[in-house]
Amino acid sequence: MAHGKKFRKVIANVNRKQAYALDEAIKLIKANSSQAQRKFDETIEIAMNLGVDTKLSDQAVRGMVQLPHGTGKSIRVAVFAKGEKADAAQKAGADIVGADDLAEKIMAGFQDFDRVIASPDMMGVVGKLGKILGPRGLMPNPKLGTVTPNVAEAVKSAKAGSIEFRAEKAGIVHAGIGKVSFSESAIVDNARAFISAIAKARPTGIKGTYINRVTLSSTMGPGVKVDLATIGEAAH
Repeated sequence: MAHGKKFRKVIANVNRKQAYALDEAIKLIKANSSQAQRKFDETIEIAMNLGVDTKLSDQAVRGMVQLPHGTGKSIRVAVFAKGEKADAAQKAGADIVGADDLAEKIMAGFQDFDRVIASPDMMGVVGKLGKILGPRGLMPNPKLGTVTPNVAEAVKSAKAGSIEFRAEKAGIVHAGIGKVSFSESAIVDNARAFISAIAKARPTGIKGTYINRVTLSSTMGPGVKVDLATIGEAAH
């Protein structure tokens, strides 16, 4: 794959064979982004290679984690609710709230939202949208806290920086955990929170090593391997 001059310039600063301490990896990523003079605030991305076989139902890794410093991204939240719950969702900051009318709008092509939350009594309506929301990973799920009678708290959580994670076919889970403009300590906090959530989601059927590799990068920067010994108990 051909890379531009800026990428080749910053990749020279990264020892691809070395595993860096978590804080050192973040310093390097921020420095590389600054050196490359990006014209936008790059996202800090984390990728974790897990020792799971996602073909087995008892080895699925999926959940939600609240990042202490948020993601730096504005999350648009759609809520399916009626009455007092709808009012509470709007007060909590939901971007769009509705019931059958919202379902019809989505079926007509409306997609301007990043998270869908529903009160339990609305799942009959939401269920009809499975073919639309499912492929985008937006179908509300009680295990993820997106089907809940307390829609207001779910909205606040989404707006504050809660993100969903899910291991893909190759056993890799990835997510954006902040922006390059964040302080180093904020990115470290977010990274540790994410890694800890993955560690806690370890399937009981896993016998060998669970977390094989952790890599950090910026949107357009090279990957930097993280020394698992520097992420504490999550490495075990």
